[in-house]
Amino acid sequence: MTQAGGIPSAQAEVAAFLAGLAGAAPIETHISAIFVGRETAWKMKKAVALGFLDFSSLEARGHFCRRELELNQPAAPGIYRDVVAVTRAPDGNLQQGGVGEVVEWVLRMAPVPAGDFLDRVAACGGLDDKLLDAMGDTVFALHQAPPPVAGLDAPAAMASVLAGNLRAARAAGLPEAAIAPLEAALQAGLARLTPLLAARAAVGRIRRCHGDLHLGNLCLWQGKPTPFDALEFDEALARIDTGYDLAFLLMDLDLQAERAAANRVLNRYLARSGDYDLLGPLPLWLALRALVRAHVQAARGRDGAKLLHAAQAYLAPAPPLLIAVGGLQGTGKSTLARGLAPALGAAPGALLLRSDELRKRRFGLAPEAPLPPEAYAEEVSRAVHEELFIIAEAALRQGHAVALDAVFLDPDHRRHAAEIAARAGVPFQGFWLEAPMEILKSRILARRGDASDATIAVLERAAKADPGPIDWIRLDAAGEARAVARKALGVTG
Repeated sequence: MTQAGGIPSAQAEVAAFLAGLAGAAPIETHISAIFVGRETAWKMKKAVALGFLDFSSLEARGHFCRRELELNQPAAPGIYRDVVAVTRAPDGNLQQGGVGEVVEWVLRMAPVPAGDFLDRVAACGGLDDKLLDAMGDTVFALHQAPPPVAGLDAPAAMASVLAGNLRAARAAGLPEAAIAPLEAALQAGLARLTPLLAARAAVGRIRRCHGDLHLGNLCLWQGKPTPFDALEFDEALARIDTGYDLAFLLMDLDLQAERAAANRVLNRYLARSGDYDLLGPLPLWLALRALVRAHVQAARGRDGAKLLHAAQAYLAPAPPLLIAVGGLQGTGKSTLARGLAPALGAAPGALLLRSDELRKRRFGLAPEAPLPPEAYAEEVSRAVHEELFIIAEAALRQGHAVALDAVFLDPDHRRHAAEIAARAGVPFQGFWLEAPMEILKSRILARRGDASDATIAVLERAAKADPGPIDWIRLDAAGEARAVARKALGVTG
């Protein structure tokens, strides 16, 4: 939460009362004041009318307090408690609840330590792999909860969002020399993507989303990333494509943390949801989210130039390519593929397709959940690889890079990988990892919480199979495999 100036004079008495309860001055945004006490936080909506919202009347503030509670309590029941009236007692003093004239409505919430907001965690370098995966799971669950919104013209709605943000960008004083070419690129992208956006709406991808899903609106609660402060004042800005909702978080991670963090959250979300079609509009959505952040920063007197530059870069992505990483179980295929993915193609890096994760989703399970032996029957494995290649080719044709992670012992699978790259008209490079059996066995025994269910017995059976001639780049899995692979791909930095 950031400081923003000014509680309206008509609310000064209530603000003083709440500050007394909290024992501290409020934390302010441009539309709210949050009074954080030891056991309770009180959130008061400012009596402001800003064009995109109107909290000027007491009735409106009460309504939107209740709406905020309704929207956020399902995902954050421990944080959002209730809505309470501030009333004037018979002696003229203010009180929480009770009888008397209602002078204000406030949300009562649990206080969250400042260091537990995820923008702070990111700033301190605390976004580890476990937390990033949990963030992807959290957003997936958030998007699964609401039903699809029917009858919405998704391309027209996105055009309206774009127009509103361009107006806001100009009103905030962002330079026309940057806004004009960005507007042209965004409009061109929207026109090109109109059929895909409409198709996504038709299959239920428009939901009542969070609407403002950036790092500052996620916190650690009982050790888990928890969304709060969902957008309550404009249904048009919240009834959006789930991919556009996710894009705000990805943009924030890309620019505030690092691209690898954004890439991991994206791939975790896709591994859970299977919503690979979001990759086509993703550059447009990332650019639009960067524009949103740029004009908000400019309106607060801060420099939005870096964000405008990022928006332009999102709309001019690096060309796609396909890489594949194969080798026996325990060679570190996933580690290598995940390490290479952020540097490949459009932001925030390549789609990582793991055969293990596809298999788990096929059975309705999270990646780390173990599967029974029958889930590894030959017909299941054949279907998993067919799905792997179908998704990969579709993503490449949408302009997104792909990294395949599978054993690839079957020469036909390796040949198929090269063929789909050729059909999509993109470069292909395969990598084959090798290491002594004792190293592979020790790695498998050390695995915890991994998507692979491979055992020593599985490894030993695979090691006896003949993979045929290997024409991929061979890498020493116990050596500098990532450095060699990056050099082969021309990845720098």
